[in-house]
Amino acid sequence: MVNRAGRTVTAAFAAAIALLSAPASAATLPDDRTWLIRMIVCNGNGVLMEVYLPQSVAFAPHGGMAAGMTAEGYYTLDLTELNKGKGLEPVHVTMSADKKFVTVDQYTRGLPPTRIPVGGGTVDFDHRFGLDAKCGPFQAQDPNYGK
Repeated sequence: MVNRAGRTVTAAFAAAIALLSAPASAATLPDDRTWLIRMIVCNGNGVLMEVYLPQSVAFAPHGGMAAGMTAEGYYTLDLTELNKGKGLEPVHVTMSADKKFVTVDQYTRGLPPTRIPVGGGTVDFDHRFGLDAKCGPFQAQDPNYGK
């Protein structure tokens, strides 16, 4: 009986090692909720800000993001020109009830939420780098917008 228990533990241990040592190519791809698409591009003074949302939100039936909906996304602040790199932070993105504004809440840094007109406009993000940022329209994937 003791020998059988020892073999079971050994087999379980071997299976765990095999699973943990599987090559990265054997990993499964993330599901659709984790595929992101750029939704907003904003140009500041030598910096670029972008907001990404899951494709399932961007391409939802009936015109994309619903009125009043909040989605989890990511905000990038590209400080490459200032030799500081490009950060990626989680944000809450909310479509206003009238679908005229999108609010980006940088909750991890405690910054005030930024309201961006759906058609684009000039807004203030991070007060160190993101003042007077010119944003393109929401859901516009044109990288040359505003140039």
